[in-house]
Amino acid sequence: MSILANHFLGQLIQRFLAHEVPGLAAQLSFYFILAIFPFFIFSFSLLAYLPISTEEVLRFLSQYVPREALPVLETNLRSVLDVKRGELLSLGFIVTLWSSSNGSWAIMHALNRAYDVAEKRSFIHARLVSFFLTFSMAIALAIALLLPVFGKWIGYWLFSLLGFTEAFLKVWSLLRWLISFAVILVIFAYLYFVAPNKKLSLDEVWPGALFATLGWHLVSYLFSYYVSNFGNFSATYGSLGGIIILLFWFYLSGIILILGGEINALLQLKRQKPS
Repeated sequence: MSILANHFLGQLIQRFLAHEVPGLAAQLSFYFILAIFPFFIFSFSLLAYLPISTEEVLRFLSQYVPREALPVLETNLRSVLDVKRGELLSLGFIVTLWSSSNGSWAIMHALNRAYDVAEKRSFIHARLVSFFLTFSMAIALAIALLLPVFGKWIGYWLFSLLGFTEAFLKVWSLLRWLISFAVILVIFAYLYFVAPNKKLSLDEVWPGALFATLGWHLVSYLFSYYVSNFGNFSATYGSLGGIIILLFWFYLSGIILILGGEINALLQLKRQKPS
């Protein structure tokens, strides 16, 4: 088993270098930084009509975004969440969705590289896919946000409605976070299923999605810990320190995301080889 694992790891490293994953991740991080604020405007303009405070959104994001990068996001989030901007849900909706879909567009090209396939979908078809991915991720983000924020209230409601014991509330306090984790897992699986220009089954995308979910949480935690305790980006980059941290976090996230696609592609290649 260890020989097979070492062989698979060696092939994955070869693909990592041959497909220039660090360079692709750098491209992704650039598109992410361009798309993140339009995506937040699009997503949180919808959330502004729900009973969710800006502080609750920031607490949720602080689980993943490095603490030093949060001020970069906070000002923009407050301008969106604290004011109900109906115009963003009308004429500006299309423009905002187009800008925020650039991140999904970049992911599609990166995963095509993982499978060694060309983008043969028409421009309109590919753009529609990127729009749909962006819209779906916005809905999933809302679900992932609502569960931690309102999970305790939902637990008490189920407790009183169904007559569960007090032990249920303790289990539910853990379960609601696991459900939020599962939502992120589904987001990655959905990306790996839809984004590449290749027909895939759901069974073929779960290994990479599980790796990306666990890897992204781990990398986000370790990078945030490093920045908080050892890194001094402000001393090097001054007022740009927060932007640099956010960009570097996007870069690491991009590597994890592409590696998940490479794992799926390599597993599919092995299944297609005659034994």
